[in-house]
Amino acid sequence: MDNPAARDIVPLYQRHAAAFARLRSQSLFEQLWLDKFLAAMARPGRVLDLGCGNGQPIGDYFIQQGVALTGVDGAEAMLSRARARFPAQRWLQHDMRTLTLCETFDGLLAWDSFFHLTQDDQRQMFSVFARHSQPGSVLMFTSGTGDGIAMGQFEGEPLFHASLAPQEYRQRLAEIGFTVLEMKMEDPDCGGHTIWLAKATG
Repeated sequence: MDNPAARDIVPLYQRHAAAFARLRSQSLFEQLWLDKFLAAMARPGRVLDLGCGNGQPIGDYFIQQGVALTGVDGAEAMLSRARARFPAQRWLQHDMRTLTLCETFDGLLAWDSFFHLTQDDQRQMFSVFARHSQPGSVLMFTSGTGDGIAMGQFEGEPLFHASLAPQEYRQRLAEIGFTVLEMKMEDPDCGGHTIWLAKATG
């Protein structure tokens, strides 16, 4: 990463894990999309949550639906909370960009995590998605609305976001054998998130 704020994403969440736990909405405004994700899978099955944070509320919801969850995050302070609350699930500290678990999953999720990567790192992530998927695997991630970088703030510190153009996301999904099932720009019923839902067809 060549952007200092991009390099600082994991340390930022490491420093402010307690604040994140306090401030993260627990209203599960994402439930409609989580249900679409689960419904698109052939079975509840095994889900890989990339950038899982502390496991709340999304991981918690999946566990309640009978999913076997593998959560991956770079910030140990976030994962320690997930492990304490959900000890029966698997929580791995790892950089999602270099993840190689030598196994595949029924569902892959990168909700509010993938978009913290630089554009070049996002492009490389499609190979990570591919090697952890199988025919019928479902992938859901959030992105920006267009090509570029957007800076936010968390606890008074710069918070990096980036996005590819929508047509490039479609192209890169197609290259790894995924068909877009649904894409919604700035969904007003989901906190303004831009959401991609895709399925591996080959």
